[in-house]
Amino acid sequence: MGFFDFLADAGSRVFGKDDPEPEATLPVIKHIENSGVDISNIKTKLTQGVVTLSGYVPNQEQKEKAVLTAGNIAGISRVQDNLILGAPPADVAEVEKAEAEVAAAEEGKAGEEAWESRTYTVKSGDTLGKIAKEIYGNAMEYPKIFEANKPMLSDPDKIYPGQVLRIPE
Repeated sequence: MGFFDFLADAGSRVFGKDDPEPEATLPVIKHIENSGVDISNIKTKLTQGVVTLSGYVPNQEQKEKAVLTAGNIAGISRVQDNLILGAPPADVAEVEKAEAEVAAAEEGKAGEEAWESRTYTVKSGDTLGKIAKEIYGNAMEYPKIFEANKPMLSDPDKIYPGQVLRIPE
């Protein structure tokens, strides 16, 4: 949990140039859903280029994909990760209490919880093969990176500077 910074001028264009932020919240959640994340228990809030994700995700992979997908949207400069791993409590009061506790615990923390995978910010001239060579020592390992970022990546040749990718171990 914590804050994750992104380049606001890089990313998928999901908002129109004149879209006000309240209407932009729906595309953020739909974009997350399109990346293969179960959004049934996720809430999003968008304020001045900062997306806050709260609710429940079934596993760490889904959590990481939700954060990275939201951050890889043009106009988003930061993602506040308040997602909780696991199923939500059956009692609505318990859900609200747990979410309030997470939000309170997040005050002053910035990404202190360890992710299962690393992240990599794409630079100009990068390819998945070049990134794989740098990280794994073998350019032919690029399918690992591609698979870990599907469906955010639809083609291994379509990455762009500023995009943040999941790098599995």
